[in-house]
Amino acid sequence: MTETTDTVGRAGDDRSRPLPPVRRTAFGRHTWKEAAYLLSNFPVVLLGFIYVVVMVVTGVALSVTVIGLPLLAVGLAGARGLGRAERGRARLLLGVEVEEPSPLPPPAGGGFFPWLWTRLKDPVGWRTVLFAFVRLPWGVLTFALTLVCLILLPLLPVVVRGLASADRAMVRGLLSPSDELERRIAELESDRGVVVDTAAADLRRIERDLHDGAQARLVALAMGLGLAKEKLLEDPEAAAAMVDEAHGEVKLALQELRDLARGIHPAVLTDRGLDAALSSIASRCTVPVRVTVDLDERPAEAIEGIAYFTVSELLQNVSKHARARSASVEVWRTKDRLLLQVRDDGRGGARLDGGTGMAGLAERLGAVDGLFVLESPEGGPTTVTAELPWRPRHPARGR
Repeated sequence: MTETTDTVGRAGDDRSRPLPPVRRTAFGRHTWKEAAYLLSNFPVVLLGFIYVVVMVVTGVALSVTVIGLPLLAVGLAGARGLGRAERGRARLLLGVEVEEPSPLPPPAGGGFFPWLWTRLKDPVGWRTVLFAFVRLPWGVLTFALTLVCLILLPLLPVVVRGLASADRAMVRGLLSPSDELERRIAELESDRGVVVDTAAADLRRIERDLHDGAQARLVALAMGLGLAKEKLLEDPEAAAAMVDEAHGEVKLALQELRDLARGIHPAVLTDRGLDAALSSIASRCTVPVRVTVDLDERPAEAIEGIAYFTVSELLQNVSKHARARSASVEVWRTKDRLLLQVRDDGRGGARLDGGTGMAGLAERLGAVDGLFVLESPEGGPTTVTAELPWRPRHPARGR
């Protein structure tokens, strides 16, 4: 029996991955790649140093003039390109992966002066300038020592490995993303795209349901009532039959509108909270579902809505795909997290990429700092655990 566990959420990965420990010979491939990196240090850092002196130092020196600060801003923008090239060289020859810093955010309000200020305070550009300055003497030293070791060949592996380790430390220290805040900004930018796409998809679904369902039914109802009005005097019995049919159409249209409103935000969730709303979902599931909600208070409306629709979609999957005999839903709070767990005794084998909407759920939860864990071995049972951040409910917006 093979167990499948898929997890999607925030991860605390290191911002760089050093060269993994491998078995290496004294004059193996890694040694020669490190030697190539050290030999290329001198021409590369010399070009970087010249660029920094010409663009950045000149910009600082001319900062009292009109062109000084714009020149410095352009120089810092170009320094980002130098940093990108150095990370690529280290990745190719030293085997060290360093994440690319997030791009600069667009200046608030637009215009020249906001753009200038955004560029001048760019920490990535300034750290690349510092990297180019400190690397010039180091590049000369490593170039000379590597050349000497190519003559005194037995010393090459030891010296090259020590110098390359120092280079890795410099690249990680000065060319990595600024700090956790910068990584967080990049994550939030990605999450914002997920939220926008999800909202757009929901709007398209509502529009489609209205157009293909209730709207079409109401159009047919209007046409039927028009025909009944024409036949009212000529054929009262036929008109009565048409009115009776129209009455049935009205009931169906009202039911479709209720279902659509429930899909947007159910009234029972607003009025009575998660316990009653999840019990209502469970009653429509094709298998018996036990619901347990252990909450002393209600979370914020947005978190409550995400929890509701997460459980709703998971129970729909149970009805459509699990072939289960029973299921359970548990909701509880642990410190600042709201936890949901949905279990079923079905056939198992569910995956995030299995086409059952699990990947979409994981993305929606990740967009609000949530976590989605799927455990579904072949043969069952399937357990889905979801975490959401607990946010207090506004006192004026509900019990």
